[in-house]
Amino acid sequence: MFDRTYRERLETDLAQWEADGVIAPEAIAAIRAALPPLGPGVTIAAIVAIIGGLLIAAAFLAFVAAHWTELARLFRFAMLLAGILVTFGLGSWFARDGRAVLADLCASVGAIIFGAAIALIGQMYHLGDDFAAGMLLWAGGALVAAALTGSRGALAVALAAACIWTCARFLESHDPHFSFVLIWLLAAGLTFAWNSRVAAHLISAAALPWWISAAVQPDLEPGFAFILADGAALLFGAGLALATTPWQRTSSTGAVLSSYGAILLAVASSLAVVTANDNAFFHSISRSPGQPVWAVACGVAGALFALGAAVTTRRPGAALAGGAIALVLLAPATWPSSQTGEPWLAYALELCAMLCLVVSGTLDAARPRIVAGWIGIAGVIAGITWAVKGSLLRRSVFLAIAGGAAVLLATVLGRLLPRGRP
Repeated sequence: MFDRTYRERLETDLAQWEADGVIAPEAIAAIRAALPPLGPGVTIAAIVAIIGGLLIAAAFLAFVAAHWTELARLFRFAMLLAGILVTFGLGSWFARDGRAVLADLCASVGAIIFGAAIALIGQMYHLGDDFAAGMLLWAGGALVAAALTGSRGALAVALAAACIWTCARFLESHDPHFSFVLIWLLAAGLTFAWNSRVAAHLISAAALPWWISAAVQPDLEPGFAFILADGAALLFGAGLALATTPWQRTSSTGAVLSSYGAILLAVASSLAVVTANDNAFFHSISRSPGQPVWAVACGVAGALFALGAAVTTRRPGAALAGGAIALVLLAPATWPSSQTGEPWLAYALELCAMLCLVVSGTLDAARPRIVAGWIGIAGVIAGITWAVKGSLLRRSVFLAIAGGAAVLLATVLGRLLPRGRP
């Protein structure tokens, strides 16, 4: 929850409690005195200034592009260098003046101009045509700028360039590009150092393209959804483990990471069911969905992280989250090795996993986890009914049995927990 939204809600609650006589005015004054001051928000003037800054940066780049062939090489280089120095100089001035938003904007624009300078200088001097290497250089420069200035925008530029770099390398070799992990870990270190929720969202989102590219391998097509599930398990479990730590900066980052992991887990579970009967899933009768050892190890590590979080907190929500991870990881072992049989057990495991995810989010009041669980349930049900192979009547019977079991479970829970409503 964002600090400003929380403080506004707290002020409303305090005023209501004081009017109802629940809390004495002295206690309310003590609560307000204990709260840290809020940082400056984004004002209308700052928004207008941001738009103006972006327009000026676009005008600079358009001017350079329009007169590019007419300018001498040295002058072109000087203009690009001047653009970088001016933006970072303005950012430094805004930072000293206490205008953090404008300072962050200047650092972001400077990082973008740096990337444009790499491309233009490479064109001028006919450097090696290695697109991926240029993106790596851009990502490294933007990451250094983010570390020196504390700019979240520069970090976003760095991670975007790094994602393009790793995808380009994957297209060249069709193998997982593990070098990206180093850039990601450096960005994660900055996130912990800054204690920034925005940066936590950036690193969590940046992990998704890598796992998608790692799963899309020509010789591992049968295991596409299962490799995604391994990655989701690692992100989800590691996020749950970090969220249980006593340090605010790691627990906040862990909560964000676990949300992205839960959504990816739901997507992977849905894809596994949707593609269950595709010809690409099984190349031969004797071949089952394959997963590389490193991917399986990541999935197991994620399950262990979730188990550790459940043991540490002793909360049923964390235990159910770990159960959801375990069930999704167990599903590949129950998939039939040919197209002759229906994977009823796998379907049941995927449904139970998504149900555990919804209940886990409800118990822990984790809305992203609840949303992810419902997305997974909808995807799994759609996958079961979408398949064109096999008996549709049998699928309807399976869904009816699963629905009846869910209603029975709801009835039992309603009796055990009289205050809860199914």
